[in-house]
Amino acid sequence: MADVTPFTREAQHLLRHPGLFNWSTVTLLTLVIYVYAVEIERRNWDAVLAGIAFWLMDWANELINALVLHFNGHAALWTVTGISSYVILIGLTVEISLFFAINGVIFAKLLPKDRTVRILGLPNRWALAIGLSLVSVGVELLLHADGVFHWYYWWWNVASFPVIVVFGYLTFYVVAFWVHDMSSRARQIRTVGMLAAIDLIAGLIFGPLLGWI
Repeated sequence: MADVTPFTREAQHLLRHPGLFNWSTVTLLTLVIYVYAVEIERRNWDAVLAGIAFWLMDWANELINALVLHFNGHAALWTVTGISSYVILIGLTVEISLFFAINGVIFAKLLPKDRTVRILGLPNRWALAIGLSLVSVGVELLLHADGVFHWYYWWWNVASFPVIVVFGYLTFYVVAFWVHDMSSRARQIRTVGMLAAIDLIAGLIFGPLLGWI
């Protein structure tokens, strides 16, 4: 089996290291709680559930990414290094996770109430999802250039960024607006619950049980 890349080795050294805590993480967590508290106070359950669905989709991607490293023993699709309060998975820090917890709510609040409105000729849900996916990958390109966010494979890299747009972000936004627009609250809750169950079961099996991630 091929040796791991240098940046992967660096990330593994940081992975779930207990001595890196930074107090700024408490502020970020408080911000997430505040964002959800405001929407709950307003009884904006569509935004709350869309935000959670978005966050859970990121967890699913991160678990898959960690498994890629386990099975090839060389590099994940994306790897994070640099300063973090806590590196949860090979491509996920606590700061990134808290960001994604808010990002889905932001997206939901940007959605026009009228689903028939078109933006640049596209249905507004899809236009916003594609636009924000491009912005998100743009941020990753900057992080990659800064040397704290690493890609290795030619098919998941700077030159193949459309692949990252679709599979790295667009799926998150699509699931978020899909949940947001569901006509039944019960269906929204079932869908979010199913996503949570999949993430939790996969995390427990591939994490503590098998030790693969």
